[in-house]
Parts: sequence; C-alpha cells; structure tokens
Amino acid sequence: MQSSTTNQKTRRQLTSDRLPLAVYREVAAHLRQVEGVDTSLIMRSIKHDPQEKFDYYQSQVAALEISYLEDLAESDKQRVSEILDYYAQRYASWQDC
Repeated sequence: MQSSTTNQKTRRQLTSDRLPLAVYREVAAHLRQVEGVDTSLIMRSIKHDPQEKFDYYQSQVAALEISYLEDLAESDKQRVSEILDYYAQRYASWQDC
C-alpha cells in the first residue's frame, strides 16, 4: 500500500511576459523529457478590443504549468531547475503565478 504523500502532485505555474509561444513550447517539451514531469500551456484569454493596439511582444501564453509527483527523484528535480534556469538566463526570468 502506498502512502498518500507519494501520490501528491506538485504543481507550479510560471510565466514570462515576453516569451514567445514557440519558446514556451520548447521549454514544455524540454521539461517533459524528464521522466515523471508533465507540462501544459495555459493560453491567454482572447478579448477583442478594436481600440487596443496589437502588441507583437505580448506572449500568447498566460503560464506554463509543471506537475510531478512529490516523490520525484532529487536529481530529476534538479534537472527541472537547470532547464528553467537555462531559459531564464537566455530570455527572461520566470515569475510564479
């Protein structure tokens, strides 16, 4: 019988305002290569205001959600941190949602 703590999932939602959709997808794919890690993209809601000027630099993604079981190996958690740090250094820092 498994303890209830091994079935608990850790979920994080991170955002980077100026990160393009393609890079969010790349980060998500990179993170999914770590066994036990799942990701999903949370898209921005579409609100059409004809008076608002389109901003090419605003991301289409509201957040990147990362989830994994709490008993994920420390080496795998470290790998997740390394991947996020790589993209933060290359593009922009992450903010928790």
